[in-house]
Amino acid sequence: MGYGKARLTLHYFESCLANPKNGQDYFSIKARVEDHGKTEHIWLLEPNFDSDGNIYGIVGNEPIDVKNVAINQNIGITLDYVSDWMIIENGRLIGGYTIRAIRDGLTGGALENFDKSLGGMFIDEGEDYFMPNFETPEGAILALEEAYDNDDLEEAIACKDFYKEAEFMLKKTVKIDLDESLVTKTADVLKLSFIENMKEHGMPKFTGIKRAFRRQKVSDEHYIITEICYYPDGGKSSEKLNTYKVNNQWKVLGLEN
Repeated sequence: MGYGKARLTLHYFESCLANPKNGQDYFSIKARVEDHGKTEHIWLLEPNFDSDGNIYGIVGNEPIDVKNVAINQNIGITLDYVSDWMIIENGRLIGGYTIRAIRDGLTGGALENFDKSLGGMFIDEGEDYFMPNFETPEGAILALEEAYDNDDLEEAIACKDFYKEAEFMLKKTVKIDLDESLVTKTADVLKLSFIENMKEHGMPKFTGIKRAFRRQKVSDEHYIITEICYYPDGGKSSEKLNTYKVNNQWKVLGLEN
Protein backbone atom coordinates (compact mmCIF):
# COMPACT_ATOMS: atom_id res chain seq x y z
CA MET A 1 0.00 0.00 0.00
CA GLY A 2 3.07 2.27 0.05
CA TYR A 3 2.19 4.61 -2.82
CA GLY A 4 -1.47 4.86 -1.86
CA LYS A 5 -0.69 5.51 1.81
CA ALA A 6 1.80 8.22 0.84
CA ARG A 7 -0.81 10.12 -1.15
CA LEU A 8 -3.54 9.63 1.45
CA THR A 9 -1.32 11.09 4.17
CA LEU A 10 0.37 13.78 2.08
CA HIS A 11 -1.69 16.45 3.87
CA TYR A 12 0.45 15.88 6.97
CA PHE A 13 3.68 16.36 5.02
CA GLU A 14 2.37 19.58 3.48
CA SER A 15 1.27 20.89 6.87
CA CYS A 16 4.63 20.14 8.48
CA LEU A 17 6.53 21.61 5.53
CA ALA A 18 4.62 24.88 5.95
CA ASN A 19 5.06 24.88 9.75
CA PRO A 20 7.81 22.46 10.80
CA LYS A 21 7.50 20.89 14.24
CA ASN A 22 10.40 20.89 16.68
CA GLY A 23 13.13 18.59 15.43
CA GLN A 24 11.86 18.33 11.84
CA ASP A 25 14.91 19.25 9.78
CA TYR A 26 14.59 17.23 6.57
CA PHE A 27 11.77 16.99 4.02
CA SER A 28 11.72 15.08 0.75
CA ILE A 29 9.15 13.92 -1.82
CA LYS A 30 9.54 10.85 -4.03
CA ALA A 31 8.25 11.46 -7.56
CA ARG A 32 7.31 9.01 -10.29
CA VAL A 33 9.12 10.10 -13.43
CA GLU A 34 8.21 8.62 -16.84
CA ASP A 35 10.26 8.72 -20.02
CA HIS A 36 9.30 6.85 -23.21
CA GLY A 37 7.86 3.82 -21.45
CA LYS A 38 10.41 3.77 -18.65
CA THR A 39 9.57 4.72 -15.06
CA GLU A 40 11.80 5.69 -12.15
CA HIS A 41 10.96 6.92 -8.66
CA ILE A 42 13.25 9.75 -7.61
CA TRP A 43 13.58 11.69 -4.35
CA LEU A 44 13.19 15.45 -4.69
CA LEU A 45 15.01 17.76 -2.28
CA GLU A 46 13.80 21.14 -0.99
CA PRO A 47 10.17 20.42 -1.93
CA ASN A 48 7.52 23.13 -2.03
CA PHE A 49 3.85 23.38 -3.02
CA ASP A 50 2.25 26.02 -5.20
CA SER A 51 -1.26 27.41 -4.68
CA ASP A 52 -2.74 24.67 -6.90
CA GLY A 53 -1.17 21.83 -4.94
CA ASN A 54 1.55 21.07 -7.49
CA ILE A 55 4.91 20.09 -6.01
CA TYR A 56 8.37 21.30 -6.99
CA GLY A 57 11.75 20.00 -5.90
CA ILE A 58 15.35 19.37 -6.88
CA VAL A 59 16.30 15.96 -8.29
CA GLY A 60 18.44 14.47 -5.54
CA ASN A 61 20.26 11.67 -7.36
CA GLU A 62 21.48 10.82 -10.82
CA PRO A 63 18.60 9.08 -12.68
CA ILE A 64 19.31 5.59 -13.94
CA ASP A 65 16.38 4.57 -16.14
CA VAL A 66 14.96 7.90 -17.31
CA LYS A 67 16.86 10.54 -19.26
CA ASN A 68 14.42 13.45 -19.30
CA VAL A 69 15.53 14.78 -15.90
CA ALA A 70 18.97 15.26 -14.36
CA ILE A 71 20.48 15.55 -10.90
CA ASN A 72 20.11 19.05 -9.36
CA GLN A 73 17.35 19.91 -11.84
CA ASN A 74 14.28 21.62 -10.39
CA ILE A 75 11.15 19.81 -11.61
CA GLY A 76 7.45 19.97 -10.87
CA ILE A 77 4.89 17.19 -10.47
CA THR A 78 1.19 16.88 -9.73
CA LEU A 79 -0.18 14.93 -6.76
CA ASP A 80 -0.79 11.88 -8.99
CA TYR A 81 2.96 11.47 -9.40
CA VAL A 82 3.78 11.38 -5.68
CA SER A 83 4.99 7.90 -4.70
CA ASP A 84 6.32 8.66 -1.20
CA TRP A 85 7.28 11.38 1.24
CA MET A 86 9.57 11.50 4.23
CA ILE A 87 10.38 13.74 7.17
CA ILE A 88 13.26 13.26 9.57
CA GLU A 89 12.25 14.37 13.05
CA ASN A 90 14.89 14.18 15.79
CA GLY A 91 16.63 11.48 13.74
CA ARG A 92 13.42 9.44 13.35
CA LEU A 93 11.83 8.61 10.01
CA ILE A 94 8.28 9.87 9.49
CA GLY A 95 6.57 8.53 6.36
CA GLY A 96 9.12 6.89 4.07
CA TYR A 97 6.75 4.06 3.17
CA THR A 98 8.84 2.74 0.29
CA ILE A 99 11.93 2.73 2.52
CA ARG A 100 10.00 0.76 5.14
CA ALA A 101 8.78 -1.72 2.51
CA ILE A 102 12.36 -2.42 1.37
CA ARG A 103 13.57 -2.72 4.95
CA ASP A 104 10.77 -5.11 5.93
CA GLY A 105 12.03 -7.55 3.31
CA LEU A 106 15.57 -7.70 4.68
CA THR A 107 17.15 -9.81 7.41
CA GLY A 108 20.57 -10.41 8.94
CA GLY A 109 23.54 -8.73 7.35
CA ALA A 110 21.48 -7.21 4.55
CA LEU A 111 19.32 -5.44 7.14
CA GLU A 112 22.36 -4.23 9.05
CA ASN A 113 23.96 -2.85 5.89
CA PHE A 114 20.73 -1.16 4.86
CA ASP A 115 20.41 0.54 8.25
CA LYS A 116 24.03 1.70 8.03
CA SER A 117 23.32 3.21 4.61
CA LEU A 118 20.62 5.37 6.21
CA GLY A 119 23.25 7.30 8.13
CA GLY A 120 21.91 6.62 11.59
CA MET A 121 18.29 7.47 10.84
CA PHE A 122 16.01 5.63 13.25
CA ILE A 123 13.13 3.58 11.83
CA ASP A 124 10.40 2.29 14.11
CA GLU A 125 6.99 0.88 13.13
CA GLY A 126 5.89 4.36 12.18
CA GLU A 127 2.90 6.56 12.73
CA ASP A 128 0.19 7.21 10.14
CA TYR A 129 -1.68 10.45 9.57
CA PHE A 130 -4.93 9.63 7.80
CA MET A 131 -7.72 12.20 7.89
CA PRO A 132 -10.47 11.24 10.37
CA ASN A 133 -13.29 10.81 7.86
CA PHE A 134 -15.15 8.09 5.97
CA GLU A 135 -13.00 8.23 2.82
CA THR A 136 -10.60 5.48 3.95
CA PRO A 137 -10.89 2.49 6.31
CA GLU A 138 -8.23 4.02 8.55
CA GLY A 139 -9.99 7.38 8.50
CA ALA A 140 -13.22 5.75 9.67
CA ILE A 141 -11.38 4.22 12.64
CA LEU A 142 -9.82 7.57 13.50
CA ALA A 143 -13.21 9.28 13.20
CA LEU A 144 -14.66 6.75 15.66
CA GLU A 145 -11.81 7.31 18.08
CA GLU A 146 -12.19 11.08 17.74
CA ALA A 147 -15.85 10.67 18.67
CA TYR A 148 -14.76 8.65 21.71
CA ASP A 149 -12.35 11.42 22.76
CA ASN A 150 -15.18 13.96 22.45
CA ASP A 151 -17.67 11.73 24.33
CA ASP A 152 -19.95 12.10 21.30
CA LEU A 153 -22.11 8.98 21.28
CA GLU A 154 -24.18 10.07 18.29
CA GLU A 155 -21.07 10.60 16.17
CA ALA A 156 -19.60 7.29 17.34
CA ILE A 157 -22.75 5.50 16.18
CA ALA A 158 -22.47 7.28 12.81
CA CYS A 159 -18.98 5.77 12.37
CA LYS A 160 -20.35 2.23 12.60
CA ASP A 161 -22.73 0.07 10.59
CA PHE A 162 -24.54 -2.36 12.87
CA TYR A 163 -26.51 -4.00 10.04
CA LYS A 164 -23.35 -5.01 8.18
CA GLU A 165 -21.74 -6.03 11.48
CA ALA A 166 -24.77 -8.25 12.20
CA GLU A 167 -24.44 -9.86 8.76
CA PHE A 168 -20.76 -10.65 9.41
CA MET A 169 -21.46 -12.10 12.83
CA LEU A 170 -24.41 -14.22 11.72
CA LYS A 171 -22.57 -15.64 8.72
CA LYS A 172 -19.90 -16.94 11.10
CA THR A 173 -22.26 -18.40 13.67
CA VAL A 174 -25.57 -19.32 11.98
CA LYS A 175 -25.82 -22.24 9.55
CA ILE A 176 -29.17 -21.20 8.03
CA ASP A 177 -29.85 -18.75 5.23
CA LEU A 178 -30.05 -15.22 6.54
CA ASP A 179 -33.18 -13.15 6.10
CA GLU A 180 -33.46 -9.40 6.49
CA SER A 181 -35.61 -9.66 9.59
CA LEU A 182 -33.01 -11.70 11.47
CA VAL A 183 -30.19 -9.38 10.43
CA THR A 184 -32.19 -6.30 11.41
CA LYS A 185 -33.07 -7.70 14.84
CA THR A 186 -29.46 -8.67 15.45
CA ALA A 187 -28.28 -5.22 14.33
CA ASP A 188 -30.70 -3.61 16.81
CA VAL A 189 -29.29 -5.77 19.60
CA LEU A 190 -25.71 -4.87 18.65
CA LYS A 191 -26.53 -1.17 18.58
CA LEU A 192 -28.30 -1.28 21.93
CA SER A 193 -25.43 -3.24 23.45
CA PHE A 194 -22.93 -0.69 22.10
CA ILE A 195 -24.91 2.22 23.57
CA GLU A 196 -25.33 0.56 26.94
CA ASN A 197 -21.63 -0.34 27.10
CA MET A 198 -20.58 3.23 26.32
CA LYS A 199 -22.95 4.64 28.94
CA GLU A 200 -21.96 2.13 31.60
CA HIS A 201 -18.20 2.06 31.13
CA GLY A 202 -17.54 5.35 29.33
CA MET A 203 -15.83 5.81 26.00
CA PRO A 204 -12.20 4.77 25.51
CA LYS A 205 -9.73 7.63 25.10
CA PHE A 206 -7.03 8.01 22.46
CA THR A 207 -5.61 11.46 23.20
CA GLY A 208 -1.81 11.34 23.09
CA ILE A 209 -1.75 7.87 21.52
CA LYS A 210 0.23 7.43 18.31
CA ARG A 211 -1.22 5.03 15.76
CA ALA A 212 -0.03 3.05 12.76
CA PHE A 213 -2.16 0.93 10.44
CA ARG A 214 -1.69 -2.17 8.32
CA ARG A 215 -4.22 -3.22 5.66
CA GLN A 216 -5.46 -6.66 4.71
CA LYS A 217 -7.73 -6.57 1.68
CA VAL A 218 -10.63 -9.02 1.69
CA SER A 219 -12.52 -7.32 -1.16
CA ASP A 220 -12.89 -3.84 -2.62
CA GLU A 221 -15.53 -3.16 0.05
CA HIS A 222 -13.99 -5.04 2.97
CA TYR A 223 -10.64 -4.43 4.65
CA ILE A 224 -9.29 -5.85 7.89
CA ILE A 225 -7.21 -3.11 9.50
CA THR A 226 -4.58 -3.80 12.12
CA GLU A 227 -4.29 -0.74 14.34
CA ILE A 228 -1.08 -0.45 16.35
CA CYS A 229 -1.24 1.96 19.29
CA TYR A 230 1.79 3.47 21.03
CA TYR A 231 1.03 4.87 24.47
CA PRO A 232 2.79 7.82 26.17
CA ASP A 233 4.13 5.48 28.89
CA GLY A 234 5.91 3.37 26.27
CA GLY A 235 3.27 0.65 26.08
CA LYS A 236 2.00 -0.83 22.85
CA SER A 237 -1.09 -2.73 21.73
CA SER A 238 -2.66 -3.87 18.48
CA GLU A 239 -6.04 -5.11 17.34
CA LYS A 240 -7.69 -6.06 14.09
CA LEU A 241 -10.86 -4.28 13.02
CA ASN A 242 -13.24 -5.06 10.19
CA THR A 243 -14.14 -2.09 8.03
CA TYR A 244 -16.69 -2.07 5.24
CA LYS A 245 -17.63 0.38 2.51
CA VAL A 246 -21.36 1.17 2.67
CA ASN A 247 -22.95 3.71 0.31
CA ASN A 248 -19.47 4.87 -0.69
CA GLN A 249 -18.43 5.52 2.91
CA TRP A 250 -16.17 3.39 5.07
CA LYS A 251 -17.63 2.22 8.38
CA VAL A 252 -16.14 0.40 11.35
CA LEU A 253 -17.54 -3.01 12.24
CA GLY A 254 -16.43 -5.26 15.09
CA LEU A 255 -13.11 -6.82 15.96
CA GLU A 256 -11.72 -9.52 13.69
CA ASN A 257 -11.49 -12.76 15.66
